[in-house]
Amino acid sequence: MFRRHILALSWLLAALAPAVSNAQSALDDITARKQINIAIPTDFPPYGFVSTDLKPQGLDIDMANYIAAKLGVKAELVPVTSANRIPYLQTKKADLVISTLGKNAEREKVIDFTAAYSPFFQAVFAAKGVAIKSAADLAGKSVAVTRGAIEDMELTKIAPASADIKRFEDNNATVSAFVSGQVQVIATGASVAGNLMVRNPQLGTEFKFVLKDSPNFIGVAKGEDKLRLKVNEILAQAKASGDLDKMAVRWLGRPAGDLPQ
Repeated sequence: MFRRHILALSWLLAALAPAVSNAQSALDDITARKQINIAIPTDFPPYGFVSTDLKPQGLDIDMANYIAAKLGVKAELVPVTSANRIPYLQTKKADLVISTLGKNAEREKVIDFTAAYSPFFQAVFAAKGVAIKSAADLAGKSVAVTRGAIEDMELTKIAPASADIKRFEDNNATVSAFVSGQVQVIATGASVAGNLMVRNPQLGTEFKFVLKDSPNFIGVAKGEDKLRLKVNEILAQAKASGDLDKMAVRWLGRPAGDLPQ
C-alpha cells in the first residue's frame, strides 16, 4: 500500500512538472520571439496619446520603449482602454501593462505589479510667468478647480484665505476658464493638465506644485515573477541613472522623485 502511494505521488509530480516549468514562461517567450507586447494608453495625455504623425507618444510610451530596449527586444505597443487593460494582460494579449495603472488590493488579487515607474498626481499649474512655488503664493490669485474633485479637497486644506477659488462643475468648464483667461491658475490632475498643454501650447502652462501624489505601477500577469523581477531591475537602474526623472520632467514638468517599490 505504501509503495502504491509513493508511485501515485511520483506520477502526480511528473504530471505537474510541465505546469510548474511553464508557470513563468513570459520572459522566456519574450526573449525567444524577440518582441514584448506592451499595453499602452492612447487617449490619456501626457501619459499616452496619438501625435500629429498618428504615432503614440507620451510618458508611458517612452517607458514601454525603454524597457524593450533594455531587454534587447522589439516593443509592440498595444493600445488599450481603462476597461480592457487588465483583461489584455490576463489573456496574454499583452506581456506588460504600462497605462497609468494604480495599485490597490482588488487589482492585486488578479495581477501582479512591479515597482512604481512614474508619478500620477493632482497639482497646481499656471503660465511660466506666474510666480508660484507653494500654496502661500496663491494669495490674491484666482484659481480654477472642479467642484468636489480630489484637487478641490486638497486645495481647500492649504489655500490662503485671500486666494480666489472658483469652482466649476466639470473638468471641461475648469479648463475652459483657465484657457480663456478667467483665472490665473488651475488646480487639476496631471492627465487633464497634460491635455491642456498639448492643445494650448501658446499658454506656456507649467507645473507649479503637487497637491496629492498617486504613483503608477506596471502590471504583470499573476505569477510571472521572472518577468516582474527583471522589470524591477530595469526600473532600479533607470532610477539610479536619472532616466526616470528625465522622462517625468519631459512629460510632467517635474522629476519622478521618490517612488514606492
